[in-house]
Amino acid sequence: MEQFDFITNLLGIKDPNITILDVIDAGTHKDVLAKLEYQAPKCHNCQAQMAKYDFQKASKIPYLECAGYKTLIRLSKRRFRCPNCGKMAVAETSLIKKNHQIPVILNQKVSMTTIAENLAVSTSPVIRKLKEFQFKTDLTWLPENMSWDEYSFKKGKMSFITQDFDSLKVVAILDGRTQATIRNLFLRYPRSVRNRVKIITMDMFSPYYDIAKKLFPSAKIVLDRFHIVQHMSRAMNRLRVQIMNQFDRKSHQYRALKRYWKLILQDSLKLSDKRFYRPTFRMHLTNQEIVTKLLSYSQELRQHYELYQLLLFHFQEKQADQFFRLIEETISNANPVFQTVLKTFLKDRDKVINALELPYSNAMLEATNNIIKVIKRNAFGFRNFENFKTRIFIAINIKREKTNRVLSRC
Repeated sequence: MEQFDFITNLLGIKDPNITILDVIDAGTHKDVLAKLEYQAPKCHNCQAQMAKYDFQKASKIPYLECAGYKTLIRLSKRRFRCPNCGKMAVAETSLIKKNHQIPVILNQKVSMTTIAENLAVSTSPVIRKLKEFQFKTDLTWLPENMSWDEYSFKKGKMSFITQDFDSLKVVAILDGRTQATIRNLFLRYPRSVRNRVKIITMDMFSPYYDIAKKLFPSAKIVLDRFHIVQHMSRAMNRLRVQIMNQFDRKSHQYRALKRYWKLILQDSLKLSDKRFYRPTFRMHLTNQEIVTKLLSYSQELRQHYELYQLLLFHFQEKQADQFFRLIEETISNANPVFQTVLKTFLKDRDKVINALELPYSNAMLEATNNIIKVIKRNAFGFRNFENFKTRIFIAINIKREKTNRVLSRC
């Protein structure tokens, strides 16, 4: 028992209600089996005395490295049940916040200053260690399938990132997204290397189109399907707002269009058929019945809603011919808000068709951008772009390579 108390002190677990049961060597990491238990509290619902019930399935909590090994705490939490009202409760601990999987100490170990404080050193050796990572650009290789996108480095300033679609390896990160910046990056690669790029996925940022065609003459440009649907839904929402503002702010029509705006943007085939009481209408209605009532307020809203749903259907079914035939037939009579979006689709017809026919998108790069946002938020922002760039490469490229090596040994 004293040995497990020593492990608790070694890991820095200060909650006396956590008891270490065993430590298992899993090869690539250490599994620490533990339980969280204390006296039953009062019920938060009726204030009656609760009773001990059972233990939850063990939570997998990643923890700080110990003796060079990654550590995973498998924590079983005691559950409590109220004999009066039947409510259940789960034991809580200062080690980890309620409904979270990441411990508090791990969230704090993100900025260089915090790392230095935890390791009892100054920030200088931490910065020197960070600068030891040198990521050299291989000018003899580019991925066949490449993804382009932008991310926010500073407020109001967007920067450029490109990633290998297949291996998810970040190829380059730039402090800006202008055509000159992107051109200077890729002109360093020989033309023979650039000709090997076959697919480039991107969002609907038009300045990327011309520079991609000039630098990669053999590549097809594939627009991200999410952004195409987003253009249609935004046009539908702007039209809804226009029609809503034609009514008096205190009218029933205004309040209904304002409250149930999400139902108008939703795919009509996915509307729920469950009936609930709706305070706005003072009756029990399904989502489909609510949409029918909303469309009855305006003929223009009804016409464009039907157009929006047809475009959405043809796009989801990957029917490119029907999709563009519908656009050509309706564009002249459409609202100016819709006309702008439809003209964009006609102008970029070949790229939209590629999005429908080819199985590529920017989904994986958007996930990488989310990791970048977490890095920036946890470090409370970066002033030095090179440090920011290095942290991204460490978090994505190096971590992924280590994970792949571990998986290959299993």
